[in-house]
Amino acid sequence: MKRRESLKFIGVGSITAGVLWEACKTDGKDATTSTGTDASADIITAGREAFEIEHDKKMLGEKFFDEHEMATIAVLADIIIPKDEKSGGATDAGVPDFIEFIVKDIPDHQTPMRGGLRWLDLECYGRFEKAFVDCTPEQRLQVVEDIAYPNKVKPSLEQGTAFFNRMRDLTATGFFTTEIGFADLGYVGNTPDTYVGVPDDVLEHYGMKEWNWG
Repeated sequence: MKRRESLKFIGVGSITAGVLWEACKTDGKDATTSTGTDASADIITAGREAFEIEHDKKMLGEKFFDEHEMATIAVLADIIIPKDEKSGGATDAGVPDFIEFIVKDIPDHQTPMRGGLRWLDLECYGRFEKAFVDCTPEQRLQVVEDIAYPNKVKPSLEQGTAFFNRMRDLTATGFFTTEIGFADLGYVGNTPDTYVGVPDDVLEHYGMKEWNWG
């Protein structure tokens, strides 16, 4: 089973209700597309209270992660949900910007995320004498594989596993609440359709094919 399909059963299933609820409250576009100098221009105002608009303007006007941290988040997010033949990966869906927004909107994520990113770099320095983003793809995967499975992790890597679990939850939330993620799941929502009646083979099976359904 591919990593993306595994996430549908494991990663998405482990998303906390609180994270998903907060993600929905931020109106997706606000959290994932505001990367320009005038981020407030991206905020949707129709049907929203003034305090909600001001809240999002404040969040989008602040910056939490530095450039190196954002680069690390992008690389790690694409390892968790890589681009494949079906659809784009995490960065294509704007997941790093989503995570940047969420950690400002939900401050409880800030220390664990920043500490986890620091842990990841220190682990890579210890193993390969370079930061995570500077490692080869094979080296990055080696570290990720060591912290991705809580039931198999060594005691010395438990901090890394806690961080990776949080990162995976946020990545899955960000990805599967975007247009790319919806398409990847095959979700189409409520769509108009035409009722054509019970299929002939079903009617025949129950001896009802000759009934007048007029």
